[in-house]
Amino acid sequence: MLGVIGGTGFYTFFDSDTRTVHPDTPWGEPSAPITIGAVGDHEVAFLPRHGAKHEYSAHTVPYRANMWALRALGVRRVFAPCAVGSLNPAIERGAVVVPDQLVDRTSGRADTYFDTGGVHTSFADPYCPTLRTAATVLPDVVDGGTMVVIQGPRFSTRAESQWFAAAGFSLVNMTGYPEAILARELELCYAAIALITDVDAGVAVGEGVKGVDVFAEFGQNIEMFKQLVRSAIGGVAAERTCTHCLQHAGVPLPFELP
Repeated sequence: MLGVIGGTGFYTFFDSDTRTVHPDTPWGEPSAPITIGAVGDHEVAFLPRHGAKHEYSAHTVPYRANMWALRALGVRRVFAPCAVGSLNPAIERGAVVVPDQLVDRTSGRADTYFDTGGVHTSFADPYCPTLRTAATVLPDVVDGGTMVVIQGPRFSTRAESQWFAAAGFSLVNMTGYPEAILARELELCYAAIALITDVDAGVAVGEGVKGVDVFAEFGQNIEMFKQLVRSAIGGVAAERTCTHCLQHAGVPLPFELP
């Protein structure tokens, strides 16, 4: 089964009737009930990252519960559509980018299942190459780039945006971490698909980023974005890449994966 973690606009991308499940996990309930349906030949589980009514801010999303619930349902591959700001003026609003690296600038988020046991997870390449290939072969998709994940819920200052851009980062986002590392700890294939909704404050002139504008830009592009995700799902290769990610941890795991 594939998983999609995204916004509520994605409910309508299913091809058939759906069913809803209400999983619980050792880390509490996920953001919302999970909807399961078909996309082409694939069974897909959809989870709204911010909740059914967008009640969770980026820093309060129950990331550990979300990823565990998907794994427990049988999901082994996850596409993570998300809204991002551009740190490169050449990548404009409405563009879609599949990043290949991330930088964590969050703080205080629960970002591991291994609070005991001394487990160290390899994370040099945070995104699954097989899922990235399925998304980047599509027309007009930008292949690669570094996404810096900030704490939120505020947007960046101009100085922060300039700092990130000078460091060579392409995208700025609030939710890509810890999703990616939690997926790796659960041996889930995971790839982000990022829709550019704004050019970040320090890169462009003007008043800076406004939430209302981000939501409006996302809404204008949602149908195109859903179709792209559908196409990526249809193009996923049969072989999985991210199995046995923990085999080099060096110590026994403190629990069994669901």
